[in-house]
Amino acid sequence: MKLATLVLEDGTILEGQAFGADADAVFELVFNTSMTGYQEILTDPSYRGQGVLFTVSHIGNVGINLEDDESAKPQVSAAVVRALSPVASNWRASKTLSDWLCDYGVPGISGVDTRWLTRKLRDGGTQKAALSTKGIPADVLLKMAREWPGLDGRDMVKEVTCEESYRWVEDAGSKWVMQNAEIQMKKAEVRMQNSSFSILHSAFHIVAYDFGIKENILRHLSSYGANVTVVPADTTADEVLAMKPDGVFLSNGPGDPAGLPYAVKAVSGLIESGVPVFGICLGHQLIGRALGADTHRLKFGHHGGNHPVQYLPSGEVLITAQNHNYCVTEGDLNKDEVEITYKSLNDDSLEGLRLKNKPVFSVQFHPEAAPGPHDAHDIFGEFFQIMKNTE
Repeated sequence: MKLATLVLEDGTILEGQAFGADADAVFELVFNTSMTGYQEILTDPSYRGQGVLFTVSHIGNVGINLEDDESAKPQVSAAVVRALSPVASNWRASKTLSDWLCDYGVPGISGVDTRWLTRKLRDGGTQKAALSTKGIPADVLLKMAREWPGLDGRDMVKEVTCEESYRWVEDAGSKWVMQNAEIQMKKAEVRMQNSSFSILHSAFHIVAYDFGIKENILRHLSSYGANVTVVPADTTADEVLAMKPDGVFLSNGPGDPAGLPYAVKAVSGLIESGVPVFGICLGHQLIGRALGADTHRLKFGHHGGNHPVQYLPSGEVLITAQNHNYCVTEGDLNKDEVEITYKSLNDDSLEGLRLKNKPVFSVQFHPEAAPGPHDAHDIFGEFFQIMKNTE
């Protein structure tokens, strides 16, 4: 078995077995607490520039199949696991996890004490790291990690956004989402205290910004009957409004929202226009910055499928999927204009907001899951209710 070396910026050195590609990588190391769904995690564009440490002890047993991708390829810089399954036991699998990562140049290391390493990141915070499956000495890797500029202030979105606009076409993974749409619509009507109409198969036109959008988000939007046009991250507000959308969606994405002034400018214009706007994760943070709030880095971020948040208007608690390192600074928001809707029950950080006088709302967590619980799926229904109310 070929050896791999992982070095953290504080000088920690870990050795294990190499898998995936013969490559060197420098990245920000974060841990993810999801028990399942490693393929969806690895293909989530929000992980661009990061290496994922999986807290679940056994990875790779169901292999890789194309239906579970959240983007066209793995987006992570590296994978760190406790034990890698040598075989894939799944009738849908087309190849092993190691072979798939090898195809895309992504290195991995197994056989390390991930429990100890997770505790280290939890207690000390996220660290820069370097991994080699090519035999690079530890002292060289340490220098690589320390000299890497990191993600703060950088525009990582430009690495994952689409090059030109396109119309979303349903894929094989849309079927199960569409089956749940009517149920989620009813839940949304209860939350919105309006059950007088149904907007399934509404044919609304939604323009979705691709800051690193997950495909399951697009599946949810189209499952309600919407026509979805996906646009590059640098599309201006005027260009979007010229498409005459019924609503605008702001997607998830990687990196620091402070590195995206052009996106903040576009979001500000969309908010002023009065068009309904819905943001998830990075989209939520961009709305916060467009409203004048700052964003700050969390100690070790929120990454996983078991994060409890509370919906403040009703007290309802949802278990959510999350993947972010930055957070909107709540104290910067004008509470006369902004209602705080969701808070994290782990660290009391801001998880959702809506404007009191405009059809704009956002959540920090991922209601589309993939992977993760389905508690928050009906939030997509709220977006459609808002579009219907502003027709």
